[in-house]
Amino acid sequence: MKFDFEEHRRNAVAKYQPKRALFQAFSDTIRSVLLEALQVKNIQIASIESRAKDLESFGNKASKQSESDPEQPKYPNPLSDITDLAGVRVITFFPKTAEYAAKVVQNEFTVVESSDKGDLLDDDQLGYKSLHFLVRLANRRLTLPEYSRYKDLECEVQIRTVLQHAWAEIEHDIQYKSASTIHSRIRKRFTELAGLLEIADREFQAIQDEDAKIRSEDRESVVKGDFAGVEITPDALKVYLDGKYGEDARMSEFSYRFGARMVRALGFETIEQLDKAISPYDDDQISRILWGSRQGQISRFEDVLLAALGPSFVCEHPWSESEWFQDRCQHLLKVLKQHSISVGMTEV
Repeated sequence: MKFDFEEHRRNAVAKYQPKRALFQAFSDTIRSVLLEALQVKNIQIASIESRAKDLESFGNKASKQSESDPEQPKYPNPLSDITDLAGVRVITFFPKTAEYAAKVVQNEFTVVESSDKGDLLDDDQLGYKSLHFLVRLANRRLTLPEYSRYKDLECEVQIRTVLQHAWAEIEHDIQYKSASTIHSRIRKRFTELAGLLEIADREFQAIQDEDAKIRSEDRESVVKGDFAGVEITPDALKVYLDGKYGEDARMSEFSYRFGARMVRALGFETIEQLDKAISPYDDDQISRILWGSRQGQISRFEDVLLAALGPSFVCEHPWSESEWFQDRCQHLLKVLKQHSISVGMTEV
């Protein structure tokens, strides 16, 4: 008798429906464990999602024909044969981050299967780079009551970069499932596009690596007092101010981002130029003259810049159009002059 694929699909869905909530809870648990582990390792990702396979998608997959025997189903026992009922997808910004995330998966879970879909195209399927894992909770977690109900469950974990994910989503939307059925001109364009995305991923990674190298070299130069050629960036400015005025844990990344933007607006390009401008001034003295006490690192830095540049500080500052800022600076300059502080000694 001819196999009834429609009945096979209905029976599979009927068995899966009451268990779907369990698979959703399981995928959410895998996501939570993985997210916490990534945060502990300080691995920054774009997003992490969890899902249980929806009923329609499960039914369609359950009714697929076997490649070796089209008269038989590919999944005789769909509930156990289909392994992506629970799924987690990790999207990273860079290829190296994807590799780091993969190591976290291997450390945190029992890996049943793993694959690296690294080919751009194979003979029968349009492809995209993606790391795939089939995992179970590690035994150390399964002994805990809250995890015990997931003992026999498996979850598919996918790890992709943002560009790889974009490729996968677009490919899925166009629904070209078999490369062998695509017109040669379309296939050629897909191949070229995949190559461009591969190059873009590598270039983004190269930019990140080069940026990290420059930051490291600049930090070392500033610490040694070798300021020549060190451009003003938030990172370099922080290292410089920490060394000159002392570290201040109250300062945020935003403080140094704004500080670097302000200094560049004032006309400085390198740490060497900045150091020459403010070195003649005693930050502690100026802070106590203006405020009666020693202020925070960035506040002292801005006050020294005000003294060094004088009116130029007010005119070129990002807030130069604000009346309150102009009035405030004019008042502070007047106080400095009253205390015999030489104002405006520096020209940028």
